[in-house]
Amino acid sequence: MSASRRSGTTDELGPDEPEHPERSGEDGPEGVAGVDGPVGPDGTDLLAALLDGMDAALCAFDGDGVVTHWNREAERILGWSAAEAVGRHGFAGWAVREADAEEIEGRLMAAMHAPGRQVHEFALLTKDGGRVLVRTQSAAVRGPDGKPAGLYCAFSEVHTQIDLERSIALSEALFDDASWGVVLVDADLRPAVVNAHAARALGTGRTAVLGRPLGDLLTRGVEELENALAHVLAEGAPPAPAELWVGVRTPEGEKRRCWRSGFLRLASPLAEEPVPLGVGWLFQDVTEAKQGEQEASLLRFRANQLHRAARAAVECEDPAEAATVHLDFALAGFADHALVDRVMGGTAADVEGAGPARLMRVAATPSGGPGPSALTGHAGLPVRYGDAHPALQCVARAGSVRAGFGSVAADEAREWARARQWPEDTVYALCAVLRSRGRTLGVVTFLRGAGRTAFERSDAIYAEDVAVRIATALDLADLTATSR
Repeated sequence: MSASRRSGTTDELGPDEPEHPERSGEDGPEGVAGVDGPVGPDGTDLLAALLDGMDAALCAFDGDGVVTHWNREAERILGWSAAEAVGRHGFAGWAVREADAEEIEGRLMAAMHAPGRQVHEFALLTKDGGRVLVRTQSAAVRGPDGKPAGLYCAFSEVHTQIDLERSIALSEALFDDASWGVVLVDADLRPAVVNAHAARALGTGRTAVLGRPLGDLLTRGVEELENALAHVLAEGAPPAPAELWVGVRTPEGEKRRCWRSGFLRLASPLAEEPVPLGVGWLFQDVTEAKQGEQEASLLRFRANQLHRAARAAVECEDPAEAATVHLDFALAGFADHALVDRVMGGTAADVEGAGPARLMRVAATPSGGPGPSALTGHAGLPVRYGDAHPALQCVARAGSVRAGFGSVAADEAREWARARQWPEDTVYALCAVLRSRGRTLGVVTFLRGAGRTAFERSDAIYAEDVAVRIATALDLADLTATSR
C-alpha cells in the first residue's frame, strides 16, 4: 500500500471535483489531522503511522462526505481495508444499510457545524455482512481559513467502550464512596492514591499521606505490611485476605487496629510484558470483630481451666493442696507468678481495730521462673509489706486492686518490684481478696512480666473467680485443722 493511500489521501481527482485540502497530498494532514504547516513525504508517513497505531478506530471525511482516512483499527473492527474504504462517499451501501444511511450520514455531517464533539451510537456493517454496534465521537476539522473542511470520526465497539467506562466508574467509586480502605502503593512502597475511608483509618488527609513512608503513619505492623507489599510486587496477589494488626499514629497516641487486607499487583496494560506499577491494597477494619472473637475464645479457655481445676482439686485429701491446684490452673496463659497471703491472727474481722492487717505467705510459685506453686513451709512469719502495698489495700477494701509500673527503665522496674516483695521481673500485679463465709481470709496476687500486657477489668473478674475457690479451700483447711 502506498504512503498516500495509507494516510488516507486519494491519488487522483475527478475533472469536475474540487480539490479539497483533506484529499490533497500537500495539505491533507493539515486539514484532517490538525497538523500545522505543509507536510512532506516524511510527515505523511508519520501521520500514517500515528493513525495506524491508535487504539481507537478512526476515519475522516471531507466536506462532501468522502472518506479520506481509515486506520488499521477501523479495518480490524469492520474488515474493510483502507484501500477499500478511502474515496467512498459516506457509509451507504457498504458500511451501513441503505435504510439507515441517510440518518447516519446526517448525524455525522451535522458534527461539522456543531461545537465540540458529538457522541452517537449506531450499527455498522462488517465486510462479511455482520453488524457491529459502535459508539462514535465526531468533531469538525477546520481548514486554514477556520471554516469546517471536513470531520473526523473515532469509534469503538460499544461493549469495549462500556467496559472502559465501567472500569473508570469502578475506580472512581472505590476512591470516593467505598466503605473500605483503598490505597494504591507505588513500587517504592509509598502511598500514591488513597480513598477517603483509608485516609480516615490512617488518621490523616487524602493528600497528606501521599508519598510518605508507611513508618510515618504506623507505629506497629509496618514490617509485616511492607513484606506483604513486596511479596505481591514480586510474586503476585496472595490467594486469601490477610489480617494485620497495626498501630496507627494519632494525636491521642497509638491506636491498635486489625485490618483484613487484600492485595493486587498492578501492571501496565500498555507494555508488552507486565511492568509492575505498584500494589492495590484494600482493607477493612475488623478490630471489634477480632476482639470479640478473642474475648470469646479467652472466656472458653478460662471456663475450661476452672472446670479442670475443680475436677483436680476434689481429688486432693488436703484442702490446702487443693488451693494450690486452683492457683496452678489459673496461671496458664494468665500470669507468670502468683502468691497467696493469709491474714495473720485469723481473719480481717478478728484483727479489726489493731491497725493495718499483717499478712503471711502460705503459697507461691517458684521465684526463679514459672512452675507449679507450693506451700511455702514457713507459714507464721509475716511478709514485710509497706502500708501502701497493693495486697494490704486489697484486704482493706475487700476488693480487687491492680498495680503496674509505667516506666520502661529496667532498673527502675526491678527496684519497684523488689520494694513490694515481688520477683524482679514483675511489671504488672493484680490482687484479689480471699473471702469465705463473709470473712476476709487473705489475698491472692497474680504477677506479669514485661512481655505481657497490663491486667484489665476482665482479668480482675477471672481472678476473683479463682480467689473464691482458693478461699473456700483454705477455709476448709482451717475447719479441718480445728476439728482435729
